[in-house]
Amino acid sequence: MKFIDYKVNTGYMNMQIDSDLLNSTINNNLKEPIFRLYGWKPACVSLGRNQDNNFLDKEFLKSNGIDVVRRLTGGRALLHDKEITYCYISPADIIPNGDNVTESYKYISSILIDIFHLFDINLEIGGLSRHITKNNYCMSISTGADLCYQGKKFIGSAQCRKNGYIMQHGSILLDLNKNLSDKIFNEPTDYSSIITLKEINPNFSVEKIISEIKTYLYTNGNAQL
Repeated sequence: MKFIDYKVNTGYMNMQIDSDLLNSTINNNLKEPIFRLYGWKPACVSLGRNQDNNFLDKEFLKSNGIDVVRRLTGGRALLHDKEITYCYISPADIIPNGDNVTESYKYISSILIDIFHLFDINLEIGGLSRHITKNNYCMSISTGADLCYQGKKFIGSAQCRKNGYIMQHGSILLDLNKNLSDKIFNEPTDYSSIITLKEINPNFSVEKIISEIKTYLYTNGNAQL
């Protein structure tokens, strides 16, 4: 596994790097997975591949220095601010049952489950939302693509596929500015179904999380720089 260490970039640069990595692995027919960590500066809203953006207050975003980008992956919008984002790229055929979307989510999510188990944080794969919602905020619903802590969504993920390769990226919530989120998405969100690392254990720093992820990948995933 190739590991790309944590770095903070603009939203545009983060999405461009994900896209370039995916295309590079395809063009070079690489068989080794890639695991990348990154942060966002300034704060940024990412839209799902096919999501309308008419719900956004563009003047509010501009006046508050918040960028907007579009992801390669589907799903609903996310506010990327106080989080660590991961990206995992792999040929589908080296993942057990990798042609099956659900099974590939389970496999990639199991890496994160094992990592957070090191912190005594026991995560489980989310279930389908039991109600239909028009809320534009991705973290407001939980699906089989997400990881939950004690029934609350903690890591939201999305996936795209191209030429036999999978790219999955997702947000590990460190903290959440609920007031800012409500203003961005122009609607109230039920935050009772969402949890952040600060709420789980405020003693875990960004540096500690990144260090443990790196240690796990080098020990268990044969990671290389």
